[in-house]
Amino acid sequence: MIVNITLPNNVSYDITIDTLKELSFDRKVVIVTNPTVSGLHLEYLKNKISAKELSVVTIPDGEEYKHIKTIEDILEHCFENKLNRSSLLIAFGGGVIGDMTGFAASIYQRGIDFVQVPTTLLSQVDASVGGKTGINNKFGKNLVGAFHQPIAVHIDPFFLSTLPKREFGAGIAEIVKMAVTFNKDFFEWLEQNDLNDEENIKVAIAKSVETKAWVVSQDEKEKGLRAALNYGHTFGHVIENETNYDTYLHGEAVGIGMTMANALAVKIGNMSEEDARRVKHLLEKYDIPTTYKIEDVEDFYEHFFLDKKSLDNKIKFIIPKGIGDCEITDKVLKDDVIEILKGF
Repeated sequence: MIVNITLPNNVSYDITIDTLKELSFDRKVVIVTNPTVSGLHLEYLKNKISAKELSVVTIPDGEEYKHIKTIEDILEHCFENKLNRSSLLIAFGGGVIGDMTGFAASIYQRGIDFVQVPTTLLSQVDASVGGKTGINNKFGKNLVGAFHQPIAVHIDPFFLSTLPKREFGAGIAEIVKMAVTFNKDFFEWLEQNDLNDEENIKVAIAKSVETKAWVVSQDEKEKGLRAALNYGHTFGHVIENETNYDTYLHGEAVGIGMTMANALAVKIGNMSEEDARRVKHLLEKYDIPTTYKIEDVEDFYEHFFLDKKSLDNKIKFIIPKGIGDCEITDKVLKDDVIEILKGF
């Protein structure tokens, strides 16, 4: 299956969901990966690639390494191998690899091409599509980065066969996010079907990618509609920052964040308690965490102001409107948010 994404600036690329075919490049290519993915699948990928020159840079595995020093390591490999402006990077891994490879590609000699070959469910359904790249710093998550679109995305479900259960659940959290914000029918389908089934997960990947591609085509730079895809992330990013990115996987933090956002939606009358329970039940079906112990409510609240979506000292929240729709608003009262946070 091929999903095309076309942006207003005439940038267009295909997202292919299928067994990986041969990839031929008449230029220098560098694969960026980590030791885990390399040990499992690097030879599989290398056997599919034809290039003028092919090299591999392996960077540490984990969100805690998503910082400027790792970007410098990628760039150093590119310079040592004499890449030029026609050269290409391939992001081979999960969302962290994709974000860092894309960011390195965006700044190497002021920008070169890159391709996404995502290996985790989360990166296949969300992170690999749309051109968001970046790194974390001590102030928060993805606060340094660029919009830099890949020239292609190749999603091979084969890679999911070696994915740990927690990583699989983290990806399902992002699938649920797509359904709650944009597609009630899809949510109901998710309630009725087991994503551990090989054919069902392919359907879910395709539906999620179609949704993400449609949203990004409407709003590449996140001026409006695309911000809805951050449902659960405003809360989740604070959780990741508070726990130093080493307690929860990104999708797990988003799962907790969605639960918090739903509680807020119920509080202000946007969502019924029953719909909030349905979302929580679907997350817990795949062992995605939905609870978190906030140590300091005021400090947690202050972290919201470091979120990229906040503007002029106003916090922008993505609040579901039932299931299948959402609202992007900066009108939520602090007292309501504090009351919800106290419940955690």
